[in-house]
Amino acid sequence: MTEAATEHPAGHPPFLAHHFSEIGQQFEAGTLGMWLFLITEIMFFGGLFATYAIYRLMYLSAFQAGSHLLDTLIGAVNTTVLIASSLTMALAVRSAQINNRKLLILFLVLTMLLGGVFLGVKAYEYHHKWETGLVPGFHWGPTEEMHPQAALPHVELFFCYYFFMTGLHALHMVIGFGIMAVLVWQASKGRFEGGYYSPIEVSGLYWHFVDIVWIFLFPLLYLIGGPRT
Repeated sequence: MTEAATEHPAGHPPFLAHHFSEIGQQFEAGTLGMWLFLITEIMFFGGLFATYAIYRLMYLSAFQAGSHLLDTLIGAVNTTVLIASSLTMALAVRSAQINNRKLLILFLVLTMLLGGVFLGVKAYEYHHKWETGLVPGFHWGPTEEMHPQAALPHVELFFCYYFFMTGLHALHMVIGFGIMAVLVWQASKGRFEGGYYSPIEVSGLYWHFVDIVWIFLFPLLYLIGGPRT
């Protein structure tokens, strides 16, 4: 293919795919595609939430006991971190809209840093559960740190849901972290200029969705009713 053949026709922006007639059409198609993907994610997590709710009704006392073995403060800190990351992501989208490359990169990096803090805190929490024998299927026997409620029937079922649901959420966070890294690299190359910011906004939808999932997970897992002893 010759060099001339790779050039875009006159009036055809370089970021506009050849099968779209205008940038607005391309943006709407990308946004629609992301919403369709998020709908499948909602159905997936919705199924998990539904089965969790059923078992919680069946074994409420055991789920309360398991919830009391979680650190509410850590969960609240991570919730605050994710809310802050949603703010920085929204500011990144705004920076792309006003064509400010420096602010765009800054807010994307801040979003990544906050996501990294969340994952680091979650890793610390997982490590603590591992050390105290609260990982389902791995029991190290009683320790000074373990709560007597950990031995109650069906508490292990609660922790099965805890690790699966929070682990799946953490996986989505890792994927989002990778997306942010790609966006930072593209932004540094001047990819998002001249009114082109569709990938930023679409990626923002994904990031906000992951944050919203945690907003549901936090009260469902950490704030189950009943006094803490």
